[in-house]
Amino acid sequence: MVLQLINEITNTFVSMAPYLMIGLFFAGILHVFVSSDIVAKHLGQNSVGSVIKAALFGIPLPLCSCGVLPVAMSLRKGKASDGATISFLISTPQTGIDSIIATWGMLGPVFAVFRPFAALVMGITGGLVTNLFSVKQAPAVDGAQKRFECNICYDTSPHSHSLAHRIRRIFTYAYRDFFDDISVNLSIGLVISGAIAFFMPDHFFEKYVGNEFVSMLMMIALGIPMYTCVTASIPVAVALMLKGLSPGAAFVFLTVGPATNFSFIMVIAQVMGKKIVFVYLATLAVMSIVMGYALNAVFSITGTQSLDKLLVQHFCRHTSAWQLALSGIFLVILLFSFYRLLVPKIKGLSGMNKSGGKEHPLTIKVSGMSCKNCARKVTEAVNKVTGVKEVEVNVKKGTVRVEGSTRVEEIKKAIEDAGYKVK
Repeated sequence: MVLQLINEITNTFVSMAPYLMIGLFFAGILHVFVSSDIVAKHLGQNSVGSVIKAALFGIPLPLCSCGVLPVAMSLRKGKASDGATISFLISTPQTGIDSIIATWGMLGPVFAVFRPFAALVMGITGGLVTNLFSVKQAPAVDGAQKRFECNICYDTSPHSHSLAHRIRRIFTYAYRDFFDDISVNLSIGLVISGAIAFFMPDHFFEKYVGNEFVSMLMMIALGIPMYTCVTASIPVAVALMLKGLSPGAAFVFLTVGPATNFSFIMVIAQVMGKKIVFVYLATLAVMSIVMGYALNAVFSITGTQSLDKLLVQHFCRHTSAWQLALSGIFLVILLFSFYRLLVPKIKGLSGMNKSGGKEHPLTIKVSGMSCKNCARKVTEAVNKVTGVKEVEVNVKKGTVRVEGSTRVEEIKKAIEDAGYKVK
């Protein structure tokens, strides 16, 4: 029994690994060569154009709901309108270059093309509806607030990098920085997909649900409160479809899950108001169902059997040597990610048991941090302050713990220069 469960998980892992390797590489290219300043520049006015641009900018970016939030909030602190901000928030977490490639590999070209198209339509719709209900324009940014920020090293002093440095950064961002943010959720998704494939009876949804609208509502109820990474949710959707869930209902899960979670909703409510949160959730729920029915219609025209055969091929075909090789490399990358995530926690626990010989640590409350990339930016910024010996960032608690002899104001300035607010 256990061996069969492990076999299901392994099959899913081997099927996804090559596409994840390729997708992560393109995510690194986007990060290095597409500046966030370019994105912010075009989202200025409370107009249809800014809403459309926000959705178009968001679709290829490799950001899930935890990563998109600080980007969207920083855009709104500039000249981005509420409509453009919501358009960006809806379209970005649903897709990314990594998830598009993984979707192509696991669910086929029709599904892969439909996902970014639907994200564009839903983002534009949400942005336009938000503009109708928005009564306050986002505050403008004066010239003194504008600053240079390198998306390669995060330094705020104007400079440039060599091509060799940029290429190296593509790999470190793709397979270290960005991957560390999704590796745990990806692994959880793989385990869940294996458990679904093993424990859930065949044609479960056909037998017990039978109503397409009800199955979509079930996916909304499942997806809104929980956090599911856009790429990590793909194997779960595949496993559910193999048990009888329709492509449209699976699309609803793939849309709502990555685009929402409780912490995400609370931040939007605090920054943009409860009314905007209601518009955001209502638009997302209604449009995901509409696009789910549209996807079912597409497959009814192109033939649902093509999707069924594709899924069966992925889980039953013999794996080639190149797939096994890439899967092995990807497994090593995954293990290194776990190592990087676990070692700081182990050191933190061991440090709690030690006393004496150290200067009194300084703890600063910081807002705006939401992911490991945020923690890395703050850590690098504070470490540049003279006298700092050790920096420990806790994203969940919103704290930065600093050891060393240095002035508090210098540390606070370094954190704020990195793009975060000291409370």
